[in-house]
Amino acid sequence: MSSDDELAERLRAGDENALRAAYDQHGASVLYLAQRMLGNRADAEDVTQVTFVAAWAGRDTFDPGRGTILSWLLGIARRKAVDRLRSAARDDRVTETVRTQLTEPDTPETPERIVDRIVVADELGRLPADQRKTLELAFFDDLTHPQIAAVTGLPVGTVKSHIRRGMANLRRRWEVDGAAFGSRSAGPSRAL
Repeated sequence: MSSDDELAERLRAGDENALRAAYDQHGASVLYLAQRMLGNRADAEDVTQVTFVAAWAGRDTFDPGRGTILSWLLGIARRKAVDRLRSAARDDRVTETVRTQLTEPDTPETPERIVDRIVVADELGRLPADQRKTLELAFFDDLTHPQIAAVTGLPVGTVKSHIRRGMANLRRRWEVDGAAFGSRSAGPSRAL
């Protein structure tokens, strides 16, 4: 078995056997990380393969002064798993949007519900990007706090704070607009 330094040198020199040795030594760790992040063995295997392909393509970027081969590979795997989560979230959003458009709603859309959606969308657009992204991932993509942390690269505590602050902003806006909307609609609804 090669030492990490020797393996790194061989890998950076373009020795394909070094890539195989790196896979033999660290493939199980990369697979474990990917499976923990994705929760799916098949996707984790795909991410593991993509990780080693990316490692080979970017072998000249490995710097032994910054860490071990394992930490470098795990960093690549984490990014590839996050890419997979983002792609799945996008696919789910598209599928849900299409499904919503194709099915007849059980109840007709009321003007109040349409206004509510407009207010929420407008307020989401006003939030700082990090807060907006965490709220979208939580509510539109139905991701858990740890999954959002994996997708965004933010600590779980920061994700929770962004969601809490974003919800507080939405609530404040809702209360202000709801009161204003209620007073605007009081006149016309009595006239009807």
